[in-house]
This record gives sequence, structure tokens and C-alpha cells, in this order.
Amino acid sequence: MLASLGKGGPVASRFQPCADVPKAGVLVALPALLASGLWEQAEEHFQLPQGYYQLVHLFLLVAFLALARVKSLESLRYCAPGEWGKVLGLDRIPEVRTLREKLQLLGQEKKVAAWAAKLSQRWMAEDPQSAGTLYVDGHVRPYHGSAARLPKHYVPRQRLCLRATTDYWVNAMDGKPFFVVHRPVDPGLLKVLEEEIVPRLEKEVPHQPTAQELAADPKLDKFLLVFDREGYSPQVLQRLKERRIGCLTYHKHPGPDWPAEEFQLGTIKLAHGNQEQLKLAERRTVLSNGFEVREVRCLDETGHQTSVLATADKLSREAIAAGMFARWSQENFLKYMREHYALDRLLSYQVEPMDETTKVVNPAWRKLDRMVRSLAAKLPPKLARFGAMHLPGTIEPEAMEKLLQKKAALQQDIEQIQTQLQKLKTERANLDHHLSLGQVPQSERFDRLSSGSKDLVDTIKLVAYRAETAMAQVVREALPHWRQDEERRLLQSLYGSEADLIPNEATGTLTVRLHYPANAMLAGAVQRLCAELTATETVFPTTKLRLVYLLADGRPVEVPTNHLKPADSAHKPSPEIYPA
Repeated sequence: MLASLGKGGPVASRFQPCADVPKAGVLVALPALLASGLWEQAEEHFQLPQGYYQLVHLFLLVAFLALARVKSLESLRYCAPGEWGKVLGLDRIPEVRTLREKLQLLGQEKKVAAWAAKLSQRWMAEDPQSAGTLYVDGHVRPYHGSAARLPKHYVPRQRLCLRATTDYWVNAMDGKPFFVVHRPVDPGLLKVLEEEIVPRLEKEVPHQPTAQELAADPKLDKFLLVFDREGYSPQVLQRLKERRIGCLTYHKHPGPDWPAEEFQLGTIKLAHGNQEQLKLAERRTVLSNGFEVREVRCLDETGHQTSVLATADKLSREAIAAGMFARWSQENFLKYMREHYALDRLLSYQVEPMDETTKVVNPAWRKLDRMVRSLAAKLPPKLARFGAMHLPGTIEPEAMEKLLQKKAALQQDIEQIQTQLQKLKTERANLDHHLSLGQVPQSERFDRLSSGSKDLVDTIKLVAYRAETAMAQVVREALPHWRQDEERRLLQSLYGSEADLIPNEATGTLTVRLHYPANAMLAGAVQRLCAELTATETVFPTTKLRLVYLLADGRPVEVPTNHLKPADSAHKPSPEIYPA
């Protein structure tokens, strides 16, 4: 009651002995969450007014909900608040309305962005090799509500043009995310890449060559960027090369196939360590602006040739092919986040006006462009029909007359289309392609969804994903013959499982006793995971209790001799526990 009136201070976690606590298995992720930066520097960027819940409780709750595959906050209305409270060492968690209010309060755009930037820098510093090759891709988030007027975007996975916002993700080769750039109005990948992503990476990517090293070796690059055909632009490739940034992308206009004799077998190493043999060939290619690049083609079993352009002179053709084809790791990451972490789900329906200086496509230009495209699509079939009009064999005067009349009518139709098309193109050329939003008629203006709280939750989800990835690596080592991503399914089952919580103030421990899996092989993997987690000596935040993990059958947990370094404190476990 005092807390609700703002007179009571925040409470610390206090665990009670409990058996069969629903979802308590998610506590296995706590060491990895802290090691991935969930709580590091959070207090420097966020503050809550005095109340019952501490900031760390909210961060842990959001992360646990994400890992337990609770797709929306609304789902908590149907959950017993006391059960989730036991997982946090509290008597209850906040009700949905309170949780939304607190997230909205914390979700100030600049604070979230600053915290996310610190996390990204930390992850890059911990894994500089991964940060040397970066994947950039756009992700369209559809909006199906009616509260906001959003611009329309083409959604490839749905093959529809829908109201949506666009996010541009920057990931490592294995799919682990570094950061994301949100755009309510999509200016296109090329513009975001040159104006926002590249300047940021030039400051944040660790271990870049010095100016002296770059001057001494003309083939040396600061780092490597990989993107799909949306980023194809000879001018942009040249400008990035001038900034000493290497690029890989698909050739948008590859031209005729190369002779099969040019291709030779090469072995490429994929992102997860697997190797594959491909038929590869390479040439020097001059693009439309005169810029010369490397072109590597891959010949598959069907005879199809995939063309990759590279401005990175230090890479072998095998490395170029491997780097380009690893782009699927980023695609898989986005798909996984949509399906398992509800990446596209809205957190708030609040609408904010957009800055009137925001550049948007001129509605008049868009209308003319639509008319040009529609008219241009009608021309090729008519030209083909005109060219195919002829009479086989002997030409009779009557048949000739009918043919000439049809050809004349079709020619007139073609000329009218061409004249109208040229007129529309001239009108379009005389219009500004982009306008400031303030110059657009009121009926054509856009709103933006309030994104602060969602950005905060999405950042916590990134931490959760990286934590899950680190744990998956431990499980993969115990089950080397499993198919890829099977280890994630095991972890998902652990997150959603019941567990016993046994606090012991005398020994300063909190034992998380997991229920024994039915499969002996799985049990062995869980045993190893428990050993690794216990060896971190992670302390539950706001308590002095060190976490101990074991299986419910009471088997002793053998701590490996080469176990990872224990945490220095409850809030800052060693980054060596789970590398980024």
C-alpha cells in the first residue's frame, strides 16, 4: 500500500522455498543474460520513480517473458502474478497496465538509443573478428491497425503493399545482432547505409587499420559490409571503396552466363563451421559508372549462375562466396525473431506526429510514377504483337489488306502509348521527387507510432537472443550430432518448464532444481549446462544468493575443470562467461 502511494521504497528479491514453480526453468538463462549486458550500464541510462518494483526487476521480467515465448504483455492478464513473482523473488509481478506505464516511462527514445549503442559497442569489442564482417538488411514491420496513418511499403514475405515501418539490422556473420536503425518513413537501404550505418560503424568497429596501415596497403579495408540487391549501386560501391570499406552484394545485371569450363571446385566454410564445395569462377567487371570490381560466380547443379560483386581485394573467391551466402544467417535471425520473440508485435498504439522536416515522397510524383509504370507495362506486349504480324505462304490481296489495317491500328495504339508515356515522364521529371512533410497536403501526411517502449523491449529481446545463442553453444558441444537449432528447442523446453527453488541463507545459495528430462541424452546435455551455469557463480541481483543449478533426481553436478571465470559481482559477470 505504501508503495502504491509512492511512500514505500523498492523491495529486494526474497526467495521462499517453492516446488514446481511454473516457468522457473527460465532462471537457467540468468547468467547468460547478465553476461550479455542486460543489467550493465542500465542504471546509468534509466531511472524509475520510487515504488515497489526496482528497475532490475522490470528488465529481468521482460527478458524472462521473451525467453519463455510469452508473445505479448496482454497474455499476462491470464497468468497468476504470484507465480511469475516467485521467479523474481517477489510476491507478484506488476499488472499489465502498470507494466505498460513503467515501460512507457522508461522508453524515452534518446535514452534507449544510448543504451543500445553501448551494448552494441560492448558486443563488438568482445568479438572483434565478427565485427569485421557486417551484414545489413531491411525488415518491414506491417501495421494492421487504424490508429495511425503510416506510409505503405512492399512486404516481400506477404507479397503485398501494406502500411508499415522499416528497420535496418546490422548483424554478424553467424546472425547475432549488433544494432538496428528504425525508420518510420523508409528512405531506402542506400541512403540509410551511407548516412547513418557507415558513419556509426567507422566509429564503433574495433581494431580498424590505422591511417598509416591503409596508406601502406591500397588493398586493405577498414571492415566488410554485405547486403543484398537492394544495396546494388555502382556509385555507392565506389564511394564506399573510397572510404576504404569493402562490400559484397549480388550483381543486379549480371549479363550472359560464363562458360562452364571457367568454373573450378572450391571449398567454402559456412558461418556455423560446416564446409561445402562449390563451383566458382572469377573475372574483373567494369560497372556502368566505369568502376572496376571483382565478380565471382557460383554454378549450381541446375546450371544457374549466381553473381556476386566484391570490392574487397584481400579476400579469396572462396571467402567472397562464403561471405555472401552467409547472408542467410541474418535472414534466419529475422525469421526466428518474428516467430519466437514476436519482433513485429506492437507494444503501444499511441500515435505521435512526425517531424515536418522529414523527407517523404512527393504524392504528386508518386501518382505520376504509378501511371508511368502502368502504361510502360502495356507497351512490350503490343510491340511483340506488332512484330509477329505476318502472313505465311502466298499473300492474297484481301488478306494483305486486313493485315495492313490491323498493323496500322496497332501501330497507332503503340504511338499513342509512347506519346502519352513520354508526356508523363516529362511531367514526373519536372516534379520534386521528395518533399518535406510540412509541404505535403494534410490529407497525405503520415503519423508515427510511439516507439520508445517497443525499442526498449526490442533491445532487451536482443540481449535475450544473444544469451540464448551463448547457451545453445554449450548444449551444441554436448550434442555435436544434433541438427542445427535443435539445441534451441531444448532450451525452449527448459525455459517453459517447472523448477524447484531452494534458497539457503546459511550457504548463500539459491538452488534451481530442474525436472529430469525423459531422454537420457538430453539429460546429459542439461547436466553439462547446469555445470557451466553453476561455475559462473552468478549472484541473483538485489540478493546475496549465488545460483546453483542441478537436476531434480539429485545427481551431483560435476563442475568442469576448465570452467569459465566466475562473475565479479551480481551485476557485472565476466564477459568471458559467454562470449558475444
